[in-house]
Amino acid sequence: MASANPLSVMPTLVDDLDRLESELLKSAMSDDPYLTEIAAHLIKAGGKRVRPGFCLAAAATAPGGGGAATPESILAGVSIELVHLGSLYHDDVMDDATTRRTVASVNAKWGNLKAILAGDFLLARASEIAAGLGVEVAGLLAATIARLCEGQVLELQYTYDAARTEQQYLRSIGGKTAALLAAACRIGGIVGGVDAAHRDALTTFGYSYGMAFQVVDDVLDLVSTEAELGKPTGHDLEEGVYTLPVIAALLGPDGDRLRPLLTDAMTPEQRDEAVAIIRGGGWIDGSIERARTFAADASNALAGLPDSIGIDGLSAAAKHLVDSVEAAAATAA
Repeated sequence: MASANPLSVMPTLVDDLDRLESELLKSAMSDDPYLTEIAAHLIKAGGKRVRPGFCLAAAATAPGGGGAATPESILAGVSIELVHLGSLYHDDVMDDATTRRTVASVNAKWGNLKAILAGDFLLARASEIAAGLGVEVAGLLAATIARLCEGQVLELQYTYDAARTEQQYLRSIGGKTAALLAAACRIGGIVGGVDAAHRDALTTFGYSYGMAFQVVDDVLDLVSTEAELGKPTGHDLEEGVYTLPVIAALLGPDGDRLRPLLTDAMTPEQRDEAVAIIRGGGWIDGSIERARTFAADASNALAGLPDSIGIDGLSAAAKHLVDSVEAAAATAA
C-alpha cells in the first residue's frame, strides 16, 4: 500500500497530528523514568497514526466541523493509538519479534516481562484518558480491547489448523483489526457530537475498511516479493496462520496436495510449493473480490452523510483502499 496519508486532504490534519504526537508522548510518562523509556519506545519510533487520524476525521464530520481538532478529539485519538501500541507490545512478545518499525522491539530490548507490563501500562493510560471523555467512550474502548483479545485468541486457537473455516477467519480479523478502526471512527463521532445514525455510519465505515485492509494485507503475503514484504513470501503459512486464500484452496481440488505441506515443520521449499499451489488455483481472486466488497461497504457507509472536511478525508481513505485492492489484484495477476 502507498505510504502517503490520504487523510492529508484535510487542511489541519498535519498540525492536528503534531498536537496528537505531543499528547501521546505525555501519556506514556510515568514517575519512573525507566518505565517512561520503555513505554515511549515505539511512540518515538514513529508510525502512520492511521487510527487516530480516522478518529480526528470522524470528529470533523460533525456539522460545523473542519477547523483545528478540539482537545477532546486529540485525546480521543491518543486513547485509540495507545490501545494499538499496547497491543503491538503484546503481539511482539507472542511472535518473539526482534524488530518493530525499524527499531528493536521492546521485548528484544528489555525482555518479555517488561514488554508485557509496559503494554499493560499503555492500555491503562488509554482507559484513563477515555474515562475523562465520558462513560460512553470509556465503555466502548473497554469493549474494543476485549474484541482485540478475542480476535487474537481466535487466531491462536486455529494456528496450524488446516480445518480453519472462513467464518473463523473473518471473526478473527474482525476482532484483531477491524474493531479498533470501527472504534476510532465511532469515538470520533461521539466526541464530535454527531447523532446516533451518523455514528453508526462512521462505525460501519471503520469496520468495513478494517476488514478490507486485512484481507488485502493477507493476500499481499502470498503475492508480493520478499523485497517488498521485508519477509519471505508466504510467511503467514510458516507461522501457521491460514488466511482466506489458503482456506479456499484447502477446500478446492488442490486441497489434498496443499494440506500435507501445512505443518509447524514447514521447510522453505514446502512454503514455496504451497504458495505456488494457492496462486495457481485462482484462490487469490476470490479473496480480492471479498476485499472489494468490504471496500464498497466502507464507501457506501459515507454516502448518506453530509459534506464536510471529515468526509473528504474519509472518502479519500476509502478511495486509497480501493486503489490498494486493485493494486493487489494486479500483483496477483
